[in-house]
Amino acid sequence: MDKMWAGRFQKALDSTADDFNSSIHFDSRMYKQDITGSIVHAQMLGKQGLITDGEKAQIINGLSSILEDLESGKLSFDMDAEDIHMFVESELTKRIGEAGKKLHTARSRNDQVALDMRLHLANECEEIGKLLKELIMAIRDLAKEHKNDIMPGYTHLQRAQPITFAHHILAYAMMFIRDFDRVQDAHKRMMSSSPIGSCALAGTTYNTDREFEAQKLGFTGIALNSIDGVSDRDFCVELLAAFSLVMMHLSRFSEEIVLWSSWEFKFIELDDSYTTGSSIMPQKKNPDMAELVRGKTGRVYGDLMALLTTLKGLPLAYNKDMQEDKEAIFDAVDTVKKCLEVFTPMIATMHVLADNMRQAAKKGFINATDLADYLVKKGVPFRTAYKKVGEIVAHCIDNGLVLETVPLEKYKEFDRLFDQDLYHEISLDTCVKKRISAGGTGAASVEVQIKYITEFLDDKGIY
Repeated sequence: MDKMWAGRFQKALDSTADDFNSSIHFDSRMYKQDITGSIVHAQMLGKQGLITDGEKAQIINGLSSILEDLESGKLSFDMDAEDIHMFVESELTKRIGEAGKKLHTARSRNDQVALDMRLHLANECEEIGKLLKELIMAIRDLAKEHKNDIMPGYTHLQRAQPITFAHHILAYAMMFIRDFDRVQDAHKRMMSSSPIGSCALAGTTYNTDREFEAQKLGFTGIALNSIDGVSDRDFCVELLAAFSLVMMHLSRFSEEIVLWSSWEFKFIELDDSYTTGSSIMPQKKNPDMAELVRGKTGRVYGDLMALLTTLKGLPLAYNKDMQEDKEAIFDAVDTVKKCLEVFTPMIATMHVLADNMRQAAKKGFINATDLADYLVKKGVPFRTAYKKVGEIVAHCIDNGLVLETVPLEKYKEFDRLFDQDLYHEISLDTCVKKRISAGGTGAASVEVQIKYITEFLDDKGIY
């Protein structure tokens, strides 16, 4: 394909340099946004009298036919083209002749690519938002099923206090709700500033209507500074940061799934559809999907750091370095989508082994705080009660006991305020029910959390 900029040059671009310079291998995914933006640009040019009505119609019909042929498979991308913009313009000129050469009036590839990126990523935000809502719903539904199933809660990966499985996994639902909001916020800012019409960097001498194009393309405003319009990639960085948080939360959840599905925990069993085996050990059932999600988190972090590093030393306005934004953001988009697509059904189909969780909760003295609270409610200062319960725990360890099996007579040796009702107060069910504070593991709080998540899903149109 002849280069659109070839007039200035006396020699052809070296083939290796041409391939190195070309971006159509990865920016061709923006073909729909490129054509959509070009159709609106043609409408603006016609509206402003910069092309005739006949030329406008030719251009729009030609662009529409290119889009139709690409989507039907009748037309393939020319990988000799420099980028998607040049491919579309060249194909348009082939189809309609001289009128096609007028499409690029009052714009540059610099503002064109900034436009395409925003439009493309806006669509991806909607897709990822939908996937996040589906994951949140799966967690909510799983929590509904296991509101009363007790498990040990952990700090420092040591058994700490009794909680419900529902309460534990709802923590992730809250994280993913914030992730959804961050993606939506990034989308909002992305679509608040249309770059088209900024041209190469300084605007144009033509009487254009940038507000018309912005409105037609779904923007709420225009880039008020043309240099900023072509130089800004904040929206990519912000989205990559939001994606990194999504992956971090998925990775933490994956880590727990890996632990919980091990024989050492055996709190859950993953469905066969989301596990793999070993080539040598026939007994193995490996949580590979969770491990891959955990591993791919670093990949998305890398995409964020790559783009930040690319941008940090660039002078204004456009520089070819900025071509590197696409592979980073496209890779992150693809990775996040694939992870969410496999993670949600993995969660929805896993089997929760409630009896094993309860048995684990009976060990580790996770009701010790409740025993201390028992004394506090009888007037003992908390620090005094804390010390006495620590001594009781030490006694249990030395004698192979748990708090529930220490005889009442022995309790009274530590403090005469202990009475028969202490056994009820330190039972796992009572320990959970007594957590009445807002946000706690008590039944009323868990119901509030489920209600909040359901209202969120209703408001965001999940159903």
